[in-house]
Amino acid sequence: MSALVLAAANAEVVNELPIAPSGYGIIAFTVLIASLIVTYAFRSVGTRH
Repeated sequence: MSALVLAAANAEVVNELPIAPSGYGIIAFTVLIASLIVTYAFRSVGTRH
């Protein structure tokens, strides 16, 4: 049993990212800016009623 655990501990799994790490930051920034624009577009909807 200990040999199995030792072999599993030494097994190295490498998962590469599909895009560069900076790409994730750019995508997140774009999504947040889009959310800001949508929120800003509806800023006066409550006061019209």
